[in-house]
Amino acid sequence: MKRQKVKIINATGLHLRAADLMCKTAMQFKCHITFEIGTFTTNAKSVLGMLGAGVRQGDEIEFICEGEDEVDALETMVNLVESGLGE
Repeated sequence: MKRQKVKIINATGLHLRAADLMCKTAMQFKCHITFEIGTFTTNAKSVLGMLGAGVRQGDEIEFICEGEDEVDALETMVNLVESGLGE
């Protein structure tokens, strides 16, 4: 299992377009990918789960990847967030 925290930098936080991009990216991997914000944990392959987290600019989330391609998945997800989620 690999874990890493990352800060949401885009001004609009994790809205529908950003959550969709994150979900589509996560679905490219075989491993199980979740993210945590505070006490809330959700599947990164679920758009509705991510939207339910209410993530805003400046919030810190932690990705947790577990499975055969966990290293690549974690690196890709963190890079996606650090690049501003396509915005």
